[in-house]
Amino acid sequence: MQPDNHSNPAAHILPDAGSNLSKKDQVADMFNNIAGKYDFLNHFLSLGIDKGWRKKAIREIQAVHPRQILDVATGTGDLAIAASQLKPEKITGVDIAEQMLEVGRKKIASQQLSGMITLQAGDSESMPFANNAFDAVTCAYGVRNFEHLEAGLKEMCRVMRPGGKLAILEFSHPKKFPIKQIYKFYFRYILPTLGKLVSKHSTAYTYLPESVMAFPEGKVFCETLAKCGFKDAKARPLTFGITTLYTATK
Repeated sequence: MQPDNHSNPAAHILPDAGSNLSKKDQVADMFNNIAGKYDFLNHFLSLGIDKGWRKKAIREIQAVHPRQILDVATGTGDLAIAASQLKPEKITGVDIAEQMLEVGRKKIASQQLSGMITLQAGDSESMPFANNAFDAVTCAYGVRNFEHLEAGLKEMCRVMRPGGKLAILEFSHPKKFPIKQIYKFYFRYILPTLGKLVSKHSTAYTYLPESVMAFPEGKVFCETLAKCGFKDAKARPLTFGITTLYTATK
């Protein structure tokens, strides 16, 4: 039985409202279609700040000296690659979009990290890993796309060992003037226009701001993490609240 999604308005935001496909299938199809342009747009549209956000997330899991790391919704593997600086035994990345994984595998091979990092197709709501298999679990800008948020978070908790560390990056809403107004204008008008122009995808960069605006952030998301089995959930706004770094333990 799938969890109730009424507590997650973003579950009802779809890449293509006219499609008969599930949100999960639509998200996979969308990311497969933009995989070749994803990295460029990611860094360009964030003005490169996203690299610093990932470094902060990796510093959070460093405290548990992880030997086994899982990166959920890994996409093209940027966060998994960033985690390699911790010198763990193994980093496993999972994602539902195979074309994104292919881009990631090429990057990993070019950096000679294939012996440490493995990317595989997998559903965040039903992962093929044993209980307590990982010392740390990470996710960058992926939980917002889960069809069933609580199911995905419970899986992340299940596969993380007691005492392990969770680090999640997700977009959020700046609260203070004038960043709030500038952010909303950029997200609603500039980002969709540039994203569509470069990616050639009609809805991907319209779906992005809509899903961000609907996603339950801050205290609400921390409460959801606690509901899904995590402890000591904290929200740390970064760069004026443009993104939030969530951490928790088990």
